[in-house]
Amino acid sequence: MATKGNSGEMKTRSLVSIFLVVGLCCFFYVLGAWQRSGFGKGDKIASAITRQTDCSILPNLNYETHHGGDAVTGNGSDLAAKEFQPCDDKYVDYTPCQDQMRAMTFPRENMVYRERHCPPEEEKLHCLIPAPKGYVTPFSWPKSRDYVPYANAPYKSLTVEKAVQNWIQYEGNVFRFPGGGTQFPQGADTYINQLASMIPIDNGTVRTALDTGCGVASLGAYLFKKNVITMSFAPRDSHEAQVQFALERGVPAVIGVLGTIKMPFPSRAFDMAHCSRCLIPWGANDGMYMMEVDRVLRPGGYWVLSGPPINWKKNYQAWQRPREELEEEQRKIEEIAKLLFWEKKHEMNEIAVWRKRTNYDTFRQQEPKPTLCESRNPDEAWYKKMEACVTAYPETTKPDKVAGGEWQPFPQRLNAVPFRISSGSVPGVSVDTYQEDVRLWEKHVKAYKTVNNIIDSGRYRNIMDMNAGLGSFAAALESPKLWVMNVMPTIAEKDTLGVIYERGLIGIYHDWCEAFSTYPRTYDLIHANGIFSLYNNKCKAEDILLEMDRILRPEGTVIIRDQVNLLIKVKKIVGGMRWNTRMVDHEDGPLVSEKMLFAVKKYWVAGENSTTSLE
Repeated sequence: MATKGNSGEMKTRSLVSIFLVVGLCCFFYVLGAWQRSGFGKGDKIASAITRQTDCSILPNLNYETHHGGDAVTGNGSDLAAKEFQPCDDKYVDYTPCQDQMRAMTFPRENMVYRERHCPPEEEKLHCLIPAPKGYVTPFSWPKSRDYVPYANAPYKSLTVEKAVQNWIQYEGNVFRFPGGGTQFPQGADTYINQLASMIPIDNGTVRTALDTGCGVASLGAYLFKKNVITMSFAPRDSHEAQVQFALERGVPAVIGVLGTIKMPFPSRAFDMAHCSRCLIPWGANDGMYMMEVDRVLRPGGYWVLSGPPINWKKNYQAWQRPREELEEEQRKIEEIAKLLFWEKKHEMNEIAVWRKRTNYDTFRQQEPKPTLCESRNPDEAWYKKMEACVTAYPETTKPDKVAGGEWQPFPQRLNAVPFRISSGSVPGVSVDTYQEDVRLWEKHVKAYKTVNNIIDSGRYRNIMDMNAGLGSFAAALESPKLWVMNVMPTIAEKDTLGVIYERGLIGIYHDWCEAFSTYPRTYDLIHANGIFSLYNNKCKAEDILLEMDRILRPEGTVIIRDQVNLLIKVKKIVGGMRWNTRMVDHEDGPLVSEKMLFAVKKYWVAGENSTTSLE
């Protein structure tokens, strides 16, 4: 029989539960009010959030974590959080590892000065990077492909420098991107249709592409129509803000250059690599750059080169370059392609297409034989020197087999078992482990949507997964409305980035003790699974969180999944970073020590000492 004391305790718990859930409803109402967007202040996310937060389902909800002691209170308040101050306004577009002033202290030979050069500990900024005055949330896709608010990247130099090439035009308070490029002034659609007549782009065979020297990434922007996802990169150089424009348009891109260091991608990653007047000296350094492209191309993959020196006999006068120089340039490229045993498939106008052979068998009869790389791990790329050698193919059992497995069209390959898994190439990851991971992340993402059901609504276009594992978070979200940059931490126990590419997704190697190769405010949503456990005692949580804040858009969202003791520390730090947070129990219940921290970055801009008031 219940005692009086027990009855009173139950009433108290009931009242506490009601207050907690009412508080949660209020939190989501305010969260919605923060989601400013569009071409002024609001994109009406507030009303959407208010509608989705049904306050009638009060009983038995419990969002108070049960492992945190007094460090986390029921109303989400923090204890004595250190307040981070805004950085000086001159840092609005600060890229720590591609800082222009620091770059000029390094040699120009082989583009060394355009590579990553991160600041030492004593030069790191410990402040919040402001958004420029007038900053607004970018347009939704696909409108963002064609229009970028001027205030978000107020740089007009490309509108003058590339005026006749149809890159970008300034129209009042927006930049317009007509879809042109140096090599495709008639538009990217026309150019891509030309490529599709030579390469199987239309049927899902080509899914992952690499665009070297991408400009404003119009090729990648328009390849989305073909369900091709493109990793575009370009240096931070005199073409100011080209990668920033790409990301503002909602197109995957990173700051990068082919210099002396390997590209931060695994071997056999891309179905197609592309260069359109990318100014990379392909014949230089004994063919090292073409050999690096060969490393990251899948067996059977395509390399597209358009512009000089292709078809130089017809075009040397228009290009205003000596015949002899162009002839020698093309001769070297053809010679290296032959050494790599690429097959030249097409040459049409100024476009040439080569195809990488499907297996190593053809190399056995080739003379002269190329120098094979000595490295046993062709995926090891982070800060590794590029070499003038050829990456060996995986072994095949029969001469007609494709090294690394047969290509599957997309989207079938998204959840098919990748060759790296079925062949046992990833220690500790079996077919069963992989399939269980797929199911687990479908469950996790479903749980995320109960807290924030606009995740796949189109509100978040550029999404980052900081610790991507097998890529199943991205696979569970797969939609034309969004894309995910899958990051493989260089200290991860298992390197599974190659698996991610085999699934038809894209990603990059990175060490989160350093800044990411992107501009500020380039991601709408950041997902961090176990990142603070992984980097515990490796580098400061504060530095990782400040970097997350730098690359997150105002009013962007963060989802951190980790052990509760670490999340309590994280929550305290971000309490001084102009983020609003809510700790949520694991979907399997409060007794699970893993929790989730949901956060929204407040809207504020340069010149403000505090966040803007709601209007």
